[in-house]
Amino acid sequence: MAHVAPEIFNGLILGAFFAVVAIGLSLIMNLTGTINLAHGSFMTLAGYLAFAMVSAGTNWWFALAAAPILTVIVGVAVERTLIRPLYRRDPVYSLLLTFGLSLIAEEVYRLIWGTNGVPFSPPPSLQGSVSLGFTDFPAFRLFIAGALLVIIVALVVFLQRTRLGLRLRAAVQDSEMIAALGTNTQLLYMLNFGLGILIAGVAGVLAAGLLGLNPQSGNALLMPAFVTVIVGGMGSLLGAVAGGLLIGVAISVTTLFLPAFSEIVMYILMAVILLIRPRGLFGEEGIFG
Repeated sequence: MAHVAPEIFNGLILGAFFAVVAIGLSLIMNLTGTINLAHGSFMTLAGYLAFAMVSAGTNWWFALAAAPILTVIVGVAVERTLIRPLYRRDPVYSLLLTFGLSLIAEEVYRLIWGTNGVPFSPPPSLQGSVSLGFTDFPAFRLFIAGALLVIIVALVVFLQRTRLGLRLRAAVQDSEMIAALGTNTQLLYMLNFGLGILIAGVAGVLAAGLLGLNPQSGNALLMPAFVTVIVGGMGSLLGAVAGGLLIGVAISVTTLFLPAFSEIVMYILMAVILLIRPRGLFGEEGIFG
């Protein structure tokens, strides 16, 4: 039990990463029909931008706030120029486009920052460990757990309690009707895409300090995030959270007892859940039902 409890806690943090990335993917897919395979590349970009700022002498906390915002600017530019013409077309077009963008981005990162990983450590205030009773746990991981929880709660409040959030949910249900009521749907698409990239950017900076930073670091979280979307159910915020935590704990515990199966356990879990519930754990029509 002394070994299992820390692994479960590690799994919950890893699963929270999967959930946050999956929420960003779901936001973009549900409203625009875009399968964004470049999502992980935006996470990596945010990590590298934060690394560049800290290397130049900028405060780590400022980099945590500024890097995702800069990433959103890049993401919105890409959305307006390349992805926008593909809205409401066959998803295979956006899939191929964003896959190509991810390959290009990965090579650009290699040219600028090199093929090897770069060190990106948390600030001194988040180093060291905190006693949780059953184990001493790294303070940075506890901070990440709290930050990811804040992101999820803030997103729930935004989607459920704000006018813009309600419009996003309504647009998923019937974009033509909301356009007829006077809403600028193209602006709505842009804001929705930017929100998804913002979430990815924050997760990318945090992941860089926890999992390391290299040209492929964001893409390493992308496939588990897609599996999280499928397991949790398309359109469900609760499903993304539950699916992410379930997958994270499964990977962490499997790594402890059967390391050879840690890479495939999430696919086994996905297959079992889809056999029982073909639409995922909390699959709903529309966004975050």
